[in-house]
Amino acid sequence: MFRTHYRIERKSVVLAVAIMIVASIGGLIEIAPLFTINETVEADPDMRVYTPLELAGRNIYMREGCYACHSQMIRTLQDEVERYGPYSLAVESQYDHPMLWGSKRTGPDLARVGGKYSDHWHAAHLTNPRDVVPESIMPRYAFLRETLLRTAHLPDDLRALRRAGVPYTREMIAHAAADAGAQASPGDDTAGLIERYGEATQVRAFDGDEGKVTEMDALVAYLQILGKLSSAAQAPQPAHIARK
Repeated sequence: MFRTHYRIERKSVVLAVAIMIVASIGGLIEIAPLFTINETVEADPDMRVYTPLELAGRNIYMREGCYACHSQMIRTLQDEVERYGPYSLAVESQYDHPMLWGSKRTGPDLARVGGKYSDHWHAAHLTNPRDVVPESIMPRYAFLRETLLRTAHLPDDLRALRRAGVPYTREMIAHAAADAGAQASPGDDTAGLIERYGEATQVRAFDGDEGKVTEMDALVAYLQILGKLSSAAQAPQPAHIARK
């Protein structure tokens, strides 16, 4: 075997051809599934987009490195489905740029954490995790309560995502900054926000303080929408997958 390898190495043309063949096989294995992607990826015409406040929370989630300890991908294994809920579908992440699936779980998976706990629980947990989970090793994020949310850049964020295929409208982009503030301020006029993002939009002071819109509002709003952008995963699961 080694003699054959050595003989090929002495002939540059043969070596180049061999490399191209091996690389082509690897490339074909990676590319071929893309030709059937429409058959393998689910569709959900009712899939909703992140509101500007939720998107801001997602940016904070990435900024603070939360994805390094929490995955957002429930596998088809029975124990995962029993613990976290229905397994994750590709369609649920179609508007995520970048994807935050992950495989490292220092903390639990968060793919379906939306609605599992109250806003107060999330705010208390982020302020000091040990107050609600004594054995937690998660860092404290108390500063989020005191940090006002900066919204001026949100129209640019939505505009960039629109170029990546997320169906934000021009009206959504134009009102992004105002909509972020309105979602965390139930006393404000939220009619436009609801019209743009739907009746299911959650409007409330997520951090418990209606007097200001903070980064805590944004992060809690993001956590509370995880697993709720699409209802595709609530469909009955195939028996052969549920038994895995």
